[in-house]
Amino acid sequence: MQATRIRRSGALLAVLALAGPPAVAAQGGYLSPPDPIPAIVTAQPTPGVLVGRDRQTLALLTREGLPTIAEMAEPELRLAGFRISPRTNGISATRAAYSNGITFQNLSTGATRPVQLPAGARVSGTQWSPDGQRLAFVNATQTGLELWVADVATGQARRVMGAELNGTIGTPYRWLPDGSGFVVLRIPQNRGAAPRPSEVPTGPTIQENAGRTAPARTYQDLLQNAGDEALFDYYFTSQITRVPLQGQPVALGQPGIFFGYEPSPNGQYLLVTRIKKPYSYVVPASNFPEETTVIDARTGAVVKQVADIPLTDNLPPSFDAVYEGPRSVQWRSDAPATLAWTEAQDGGDPRRQAAVRDRVFMLSAPFTAQPTKLIDLEHRFDGIWWGRGDLAIVSSQWWNTRREKRFVVNPSAPGAEPRLLSDRSYEDRYGDPGTPLFTVTPTGHSVMKFTGDGRGIFMTAVGASERGNYPFLDVMDVASGQSRRLWRAEDPFYETVVTVLDDNGARVLTRRETITDPPNYFVRALPGGEARAVTNFPDPAPQLAGVQRQLITYTRNDGVRLSGTLYLPPGYDAGRDGPLPLLMWAYPTEFRDAAAAGQITDSPNRFTRPGGISHLFVLLAGYAVLDNPTMPIVGEGDVEPNDTYVEQLVASAQAAVDKVVEMGVASRDRIAVGGHSYGAFMTANLLAHSDLFRAGIARSGAYNRTLTPFGFQAEQRTYWEATDTYTRMSPFTYANKVNEPILLIHGANDDNSGTFPIQSERFYAALKGHGATVRYVVLPLEAHGYRARESTLHTLAEMINWLDRYVKNAPPREATPAAPATR
Repeated sequence: MQATRIRRSGALLAVLALAGPPAVAAQGGYLSPPDPIPAIVTAQPTPGVLVGRDRQTLALLTREGLPTIAEMAEPELRLAGFRISPRTNGISATRAAYSNGITFQNLSTGATRPVQLPAGARVSGTQWSPDGQRLAFVNATQTGLELWVADVATGQARRVMGAELNGTIGTPYRWLPDGSGFVVLRIPQNRGAAPRPSEVPTGPTIQENAGRTAPARTYQDLLQNAGDEALFDYYFTSQITRVPLQGQPVALGQPGIFFGYEPSPNGQYLLVTRIKKPYSYVVPASNFPEETTVIDARTGAVVKQVADIPLTDNLPPSFDAVYEGPRSVQWRSDAPATLAWTEAQDGGDPRRQAAVRDRVFMLSAPFTAQPTKLIDLEHRFDGIWWGRGDLAIVSSQWWNTRREKRFVVNPSAPGAEPRLLSDRSYEDRYGDPGTPLFTVTPTGHSVMKFTGDGRGIFMTAVGASERGNYPFLDVMDVASGQSRRLWRAEDPFYETVVTVLDDNGARVLTRRETITDPPNYFVRALPGGEARAVTNFPDPAPQLAGVQRQLITYTRNDGVRLSGTLYLPPGYDAGRDGPLPLLMWAYPTEFRDAAAAGQITDSPNRFTRPGGISHLFVLLAGYAVLDNPTMPIVGEGDVEPNDTYVEQLVASAQAAVDKVVEMGVASRDRIAVGGHSYGAFMTANLLAHSDLFRAGIARSGAYNRTLTPFGFQAEQRTYWEATDTYTRMSPFTYANKVNEPILLIHGANDDNSGTFPIQSERFYAALKGHGATVRYVVLPLEAHGYRARESTLHTLAEMINWLDRYVKNAPPREATPAAPATR
């Protein structure tokens, strides 16, 4: 076979390679993969769809394509876990996603009305008004972020506020519940020029701990010195401001760094969360000290202090650990002005024995009485779905056992006994009863959608089953908790319910697709009525029409059932064409239950078109792909999953290889393995501990677990509690055992917890030092996932080139192992 043709362009990126002695360090331009991949990657994306609150209007958002590397090169600041643009005082260009067009469409008639946007508009942060007659959005300009409103009836858009919004924490505005205007985060007037930290040090940066136990996971983009603190204060400080649609803005209270500012449903109060000092250099801003208060929405005066939480850098290393004091503070969506929150009753420490872990409280305006208890929970509070005055659903979870409980509570009678609705393992996808569909109140707040007679709640789920995922719509009886099936998707469709269009579920809006038909929106009559197409989005990549897709199942040697999705190139016939070179792309997952680990998680009816850096593009270079072959790491009872990580990983990979070879679509001598992030970690481990694969591709991975000593992924134990497990799981430990070619790719500015670029840098050095065949590609300006057009095309070119060289066109191995003895 011939190697796939790769093109080169002129921009630079760093590439370190060792295909055999001697080592070389080279600078080269960006590569481009073979046609038609570049055309697919740079094609116009399918529009985004927002369903109006009137359930009669859609907003179709024309999305921008991938940014260029020049756009990504715009200056950014990395402060306290955030990446921001000093030019716009908003999210960095490396993270921001924009639309450049909005069209309103009527569900009944299909009539469309384009919104008249300003020239060069870059739209984000869209929000419907409470009555659904307007759509607000943020427009990013060269000088900052503006607030605009578009009218559904006319398509006219007008600017409400100039480039004064502070978008550093996300969408910088909220609609007022009566739709008369907004509450916004505004850049303080006359704040002056940004501080310019001196390049000449004024002294050392010092951190000190006086015997306080404060374990913390590994985070990126943290504050590092006083100069960073000054920049954080400058760019994140906002003035909460009331902005009417007609009239002048009114400042509320004093400027501060606000991570929350939610109007009460009656519009009289704001629930405000303010970040305070002292800051930390070891945890992000989400762990900084914070104060939550209720303020008057007209004057800004403080009405009630709800919480005053200190720096939370000392939680026990457990997913069930929480801080003490009020948390998850929120407004009741179904009441004028009632607060709800939860507080740990065990000190936030899951190691303590306690009959009650969390207690949920409520407090109504004017907030002068004592809080009332809504419910006691034996596990951690996970959330609450508000419905109406006499009914809400509270859920709790406990990570260590993967248990979830749901309770029906009566918020109007806090002393009433809660009713247990369900008690199940949330790993059991086949038994998932679903989650409620929601509607909005006249104030724009989300509540559960009840049937017209008030006796039932509409529930929907992906509908996982032995056949795959078949989404459904149920009605759960409020009194009994039993569900009645209204509808379920059937072959050849994968169809999900977006919203119910009437009170009884007789008409629903769905999103439907098949293997050959792209996702589009339909109005469907139930039960069993015809579906009428509302949108007609074309296939975004017709070049991939004819790709064959098959859901396959097989069994691991310990009896755990496994599955994956097999993709084959257009026109391929196994009997005629014989085995293909194959790429297996996976991501391991931990489980507490072997039966749940074996459940199928995909659908046989999904429409698949790759985008960005998707590994599925190798289909166009003559490869088969086994996508997401399940790699469950199971630990039941007192056994921790990761204590046998390597053995289970190799066993799962062996089963997958055996299956595709048995099917005749691949040969043992031409199979590669790859993955991103934890999948990269998996890839390196498989190459170190087995001889199943000819080559590997590892993107943005972590390879040395001593660099994440206070836990990683689903591992709660520290390095010092599970030293042998950390060591055994680290492919860095076994770099001398990697005897297959491995391609390492990493974003130079990786922002993901634990996957610092030094992980790939040091793993490359270890591999090189032992004479491995390895190539190390560092993508400038890229974070954990790669966004720039040039980076995307280069990544795909590197992958195809590596596979061509070391899999498709590789000579046969001297001996093909019949079964991989775990090394």
